[in-house]
Amino acid sequence: MSGEILDRLFVAIIITALTVAGYSLFNRYTLQRAYGKLGRFPSYQTGLPAIIYFTTPTCAPCKTVQRPTIERLKKQYGKWFQVIEVDASQQPEIAQEWGVMTVPTTFVIDARGKPRYVNQGIATAEKLIQQLDLEDFSI
Repeated sequence: MSGEILDRLFVAIIITALTVAGYSLFNRYTLQRAYGKLGRFPSYQTGLPAIIYFTTPTCAPCKTVQRPTIERLKKQYGKWFQVIEVDASQQPEIAQEWGVMTVPTTFVIDARGKPRYVNQGIATAEKLIQQLDLEDFSI
């Protein structure tokens, strides 16, 4: 019986490892797709990190969690980064170009304009602060 349990545990570990690897590869591919596409946003300012925030009007987590989180960050760190909000239902071609599969999705762009992180689903304030490298900045 213990041999069977070990076999199942081994299979579970392999499946988990493959899932994590697949997710990592998918994120890397999504970031590569996003590279060079900032020209679609006329409001983008070069030299300033950015959050590209994909949402829709009907997205409940966007309204109740992600938008308030981003607003709180803008209030505290607003001069150190920019936010570009994209309504994926109004601009589906941009969402498709960027590889957005779900909303909310946030892309973190560094000061040189390179996509560094993609967060599919809700991203916490702490995670976005870390990704934007804002720990040393505040009002």
